[in-house]
Amino acid sequence: MKVYRFLTGPDDASFCHRVTAALNKGWELCGSPSMTFNSQTGQVIAGQAIVKDVAGKDYDPEMKLSEQ
Repeated sequence: MKVYRFLTGPDDASFCHRVTAALNKGWELCGSPSMTFNSQTGQVIAGQAIVKDVAGKDYDPEMKLSEQ
């Protein structure tokens, strides 16, 4: 089974740490990162798609993808 997640958050060190933690748990980057600017808060928001192959499991909409 292949699982997909899209991580988002302010473009800061904590976002980079979340992506790094996911990579170290076997997730892989999927495509380029995206960024947008929130003019109301003055923040740049980053996003990164990640995917992971999980052997021996079938997809279930109730599963917590972050725990795979």
